[in-house]
Amino acid sequence: MNIGLYQSASSLSALERWQDSVSQNIASSQQTGYRKRTVNFSTQVAGELQNDPKGRVGDGRGQEMLFPKVNTGINFVTGETQPTRRPLDVAIQGDGFFEVQAPDGTKSYTRNGEFRLSADRTLVDSTGAHVMSESGTPITLGSDEGDLVINQDGTIFQGGTSLGKLSVVKFADNNQLAPVAGGAFVPTGGMTATQVEKPELLQGYLEGSNVTPLREMVDMVLISRAYEANQKMITTVDEQMQKTLDALG
Repeated sequence: MNIGLYQSASSLSALERWQDSVSQNIASSQQTGYRKRTVNFSTQVAGELQNDPKGRVGDGRGQEMLFPKVNTGINFVTGETQPTRRPLDVAIQGDGFFEVQAPDGTKSYTRNGEFRLSADRTLVDSTGAHVMSESGTPITLGSDEGDLVINQDGTIFQGGTSLGKLSVVKFADNNQLAPVAGGAFVPTGGMTATQVEKPELLQGYLEGSNVTPLREMVDMVLISRAYEANQKMITTVDEQMQKTLDALG
């Protein structure tokens, strides 16, 4: 058994997963509130290679076979806030997520505060999900009741009339959140959301992604070089094995 051959093949698989994450980061770098996908590598023992068929050489212990292990995650560092001057755009400063509900009743949580009005003047996000209030109901605006004002704590006023307060929630461990379509997240492992007591919101602003495109491009070059090196290693080992077989007849 040639361990180097299997290790190189395993490395190619790990590099492909890293490349997928980097590609997704680059493609989503302009998406409001997007959170960078991260990849970390460690090693795992995949067995033990004995020194002889019965392991009788030396102390009887063989050599451990180490293979790369890919650990994926999400970077929840806050992105840069940019002014838009649109009254329905809202950015969260600090911790927290907006609570939204899809037409089928499924709830998810997002940092994307690029809101708009549906045909019935209900506040929705970019995917069409209802933006929820602290009372657990969608927020509906009047047809002609004055300018819209969203306070720092998330309370929405239209013409001096309070329409509710945006639901801004947090989780005990953001690492337990799973990404879903539209840049939103859902909790896993039975984790529940709690209201942020004193949210800090900015009306007329949007939070950008926390991806640095240049850094991602550098990573893509590193992946390409590492991929080529492992491919050459596999080719070299394969040629050596073929020469050995030819010599043995």
